[in-house]
This record gives sequence, C-alpha cells and structure tokens, in this order.
Amino acid sequence: MKKFLLKSVLYIFLILLLLEGIVRALHLYTEDPPRFIDEYGVEKRVPEHTGYAVTGNRNQNFSEFHINKAGFNSHREFEPSKDKFEVALIGDSFIEGFHQDYTSSTAIRIEEKIPGIEVYKYGYAGYDFANQIHLVHAYRKDFELIDEIILYLNYENDLGRGQYEPNRARIDMLSSTLFKIRDNIKLLAYGSKIGIIEPLKKLAQGGNAFANTEGAYQTNTLSEEDEEAKKSAEDDKRIANFKRLIDFYGLDKSKTALLLDSRKTSPRFLDFLDENGIRYIDFAQSFATSKVSTNLIYDRHWNAHGRELISEEIADYIKSVRK
Repeated sequence: MKKFLLKSVLYIFLILLLLEGIVRALHLYTEDPPRFIDEYGVEKRVPEHTGYAVTGNRNQNFSEFHINKAGFNSHREFEPSKDKFEVALIGDSFIEGFHQDYTSSTAIRIEEKIPGIEVYKYGYAGYDFANQIHLVHAYRKDFELIDEIILYLNYENDLGRGQYEPNRARIDMLSSTLFKIRDNIKLLAYGSKIGIIEPLKKLAQGGNAFANTEGAYQTNTLSEEDEEAKKSAEDDKRIANFKRLIDFYGLDKSKTALLLDSRKTSPRFLDFLDENGIRYIDFAQSFATSKVSTNLIYDRHWNAHGRELISEEIADYIKSVRK
C-alpha cells in the first residue's frame, strides 16, 4: 500500500510537471505586469515590463504589451512640451489595451489619422472616473502642457464614488505570497484564468465548491414604478458623484472631453453635460450602425474594428477643435 501511494504521488507530480511544461511551451497563461501606487497616490504598472496578455483557453487573443517609464501600456514615452500637440487618452482596460498589440493600439491609429500629434494612453484596468480625474490633478504639471484630454466614461460603472482613495488593499493582495506563487506556477495561473481552480477556492473558504447563486431564481422582482424610482436614484447618485469630483479637482472644459456611448448613458447625465458646457465624444452611432462586430467574441472589449471606429471618432473630434 505504501509503495502504491508513493508511486501515485510520483505519477501525479510528473503529470503536473508535464502540464506545467505544456502551458509554458504554448504560452497558455496570461502575464499581468505588477502594479503599484506612486507617491502621488496614482495606481499604475511598474515601468519597463514587457510580455503577453492571453485571453481564452486556446490563446483566442494573444497580444504584446509594453509598460513605459510612466507606468502605462504604450508605444511611446510621455514627454509633453509646448512645442508639440499632445492628446491624453485616459481610461480603464478598454484604453489600457491589453487585448491588442501595443504596436496597433487606439493611440497609434489616432496618430496615423492626424500626422504630427502624439497620443499618450493613460490606461489602467479598473480605473473609474475618480481614478482618472485624480490622475490629471496629480500630474497637473504635465497636463498643463497637454493640449487635449479625453476621459473614457462608462456611465454605469465609473461613477460609483464621489471621492478618490487609492486601492491599497488590491495592491497588497496582488503582492501577497499566495498570488506570487500563482503567478510563478503557470499551470495555476492558467487554471485560475479559465476557472477550474474556482471550486477549490470555494472549498478553501468553507463553501460549496459547485454552488452558483448568481443565476438563481429571484422572487423579489420590482414593479415598473419601483424600477423607475431605483433608476432615478442611481442617476442622482452618479451625477452627484460626478459633480463632487469635478468640484474638488476641477475640470478644464476648454480642453477636456468625455468619450462615451450614449446608448448606455442616462439622458439626464447627458443633459447635465450639455447644460454645463462639458464636451463629449459619442461613439454610439458608429457602433450601432457598424455591419461588423465591434467587440471581441469572448468578452466585451473592443476588437480591431471597434478600436478603428473609436480612433476615427476621436480623430474627427481633434480635427474639429484644432480649427
């Protein structure tokens, strides 16, 4: 019996070792460049990291990233000056662009359409509006030199708070020993990415490994009146958070615009922007009328065609304000 157990342990170890080799050889795992919070309270990536971001369990999307000296995924360094025309594009993972090679980013597509300009892509997965406007304030000496600032706003997700606080808990968690082990054992990283480790996580936390309550039947459905009241209350909160942030940090209306999809944005918020002279670039129509898909098939990030449409909208806007 003892011999059988020893052999079983050995075989399991060899199988896991083989699987680790396969995952590494085929680069099935994704790389996540380390994050940190700098002295200005800005959360970003550790500079000078390169690698490949992988989505899907069969390398459905395999793209190269490059973290520049400023801590963002970009094809260029950020060197604003009075002598050049620079555009800052700020936002979450849609702007960060880990779903595309950094050499074919939205920023490059904009530069190709307007020769002579430089586009600085301040993208970071998880940024909301508070992160973005704090970044502009924290690096205000640079942004005073930048000619146009474009903030990507997902209305439903990005206005959940009216005060900025750096997410130190997330940084501490990602730098913990457990996550370092996961990142260094590529089989674990791959298993975590495709969800096969999730039952083990639940067991370790004392739960049911196979329970899934997200799609459970809900009996407390709201009436239409309740839904409208809830939606109105959410709008009130989001608009109040937006006002609170711009009141605290300020917003240079002469060179700042929001990039948004009006199909997913409250008409009340759009009216607020119009009433207060805050400009926005609406890509709803170009996406809605596109005969080709604008998103990746396995998540909702923009695909190559979607990025092209976004770059066209931004380029048209920049041309209009430069006249």
